[in-house]
Amino acid sequence: MVVPALHRLFPRKMNALFGGLLGGIALLVGACQSTTDAPTVATAPAPAPTGLTGVPAASGTATSGPLSPVLINGLSNPNNLPGQALISFPQAAAPSPGGTKPTINARCAILVDGQGRVLFEKDADLRVPTASTQKLLLGLMVAEKGDLSGSITIVASDSDAEPTVMGLKSGQAFTRDELLRAVLIRSCNDIARALARDLAGSESGYAAAANVRARQLGMTNSYFTNSNGLPSPSGQYSTARDMAILCAHTLRHPLLREIVSSKGMLFRFPDGTSKTITNTNLVLRNFPYCTGAKTGFTNAAGRCLVSSASANGRNVIAVILGSKSPDVWIESEALLRYGLGM
Repeated sequence: MVVPALHRLFPRKMNALFGGLLGGIALLVGACQSTTDAPTVATAPAPAPTGLTGVPAASGTATSGPLSPVLINGLSNPNNLPGQALISFPQAAAPSPGGTKPTINARCAILVDGQGRVLFEKDADLRVPTASTQKLLLGLMVAEKGDLSGSITIVASDSDAEPTVMGLKSGQAFTRDELLRAVLIRSCNDIARALARDLAGSESGYAAAANVRARQLGMTNSYFTNSNGLPSPSGQYSTARDMAILCAHTLRHPLLREIVSSKGMLFRFPDGTSKTITNTNLVLRNFPYCTGAKTGFTNAAGRCLVSSASANGRNVIAVILGSKSPDVWIESEALLRYGLGM
């Protein structure tokens, strides 16, 4: 049988650019900002604590070629349950998509295409902090849990997550759906903590659950200590390759595709006030074929961006880690263009 291509992860919206087909996803999120202006790229963190050895191995077998039909058809299995074959982007030579291969100054990068092939990589397996891009895993886990109409009541500890916050206050109640949308669109750290607590009882409980889920997804070179990507507790890391895997899994979910395609939203508070939140991704704003991105920034991680694009039947995912402004936007767009053969 013919194995479907990864482009089925990217259903396309009706629009002129894509000839009336359903368009791809937009991961439209504001970066997790540090209070310090000048980011520095961190060296690889220390290996995971010995306790991580207790994390179960991922179920299934990683694919070495085109992606498994089970993984691609997200609509037939929207919960992406453990035990399936894993998405992988193995180190392998791939044909050039055409055009000049871009020069990437970021610490780590990877570009994968709709057949699961690696078109470009630079230190793609180096363990580095990934800042708010790791909130993709939080969003995925919240969507998988479901009951999004259910309510979450904010507690004081949820607000202990400067500097990027929505301003939630203890005693306020929001639906999971409201908080999920806001954390993926604007990446507020207080919302991330509230969702993590709701998922697993505490930040530490969430971290343990996230590490198990990451391995079930095929992210075998990642370790997380919190829900928001901030550098405390220390020791968390991922890789460009693992973040590409996470992005591919995220794009399989209809709900997440809807949420991340939004350029903004009106977030309403219980007292009747509201706040308009918008994304800060310049690639999405300036490159018409970009179908989304999840930004992140801390001093330790530098500028980070996970992005996707679709055009002319081609679909690509690009990951840039350890960059700076404006290079992160320029180099991400360059990778996307290269992958699309532009």
